[in-house]
Amino acid sequence: MKITKTSIPEVLVFEPTVHGDSRGYFMETFRLADFAEAGDALNFVQDNQSKSSQGTLRGLHYQLNFPQGKLVRVLSGEVFDVAVDIRENSPTFGQWVGELLSAANHKQLWVPPGFAHGFYVTSEFAELSYKCTQYYHPEDDHSL
Repeated sequence: MKITKTSIPEVLVFEPTVHGDSRGYFMETFRLADFAEAGDALNFVQDNQSKSSQGTLRGLHYQLNFPQGKLVRVLSGEVFDVAVDIRENSPTFGQWVGELLSAANHKQLWVPPGFAHGFYVTSEFAELSYKCTQYYHPEDDHSL
């Protein structure tokens, strides 16, 4: 697993090692030991999956009282994925990073708790899967 820090050090890009041949491929998408760099927040309690059509902009969502860390990956298609630092006392408050995630590049984005998250679908459609460190609380759902 290749781990790359973004311009906001807590937001990480994970690129799994893909083992492929003429029959297809295999990759590990999550192994706790490889994700230690993401910190103590890796206690996933909920997995989500969504499908959106081209041109869809989702987000930028966040929860104030129950902040979620999210490990985001694309199962099919392509998105431009964004994390915005909304931690008021952070030196990177208000800054954002974006990463092109696709089924072809297998990249995953770690969006830590305290960040707003969203994406824009650049392909005909896209299916995303994301692991969350906190349950979804509709009453605490906000967007920018």
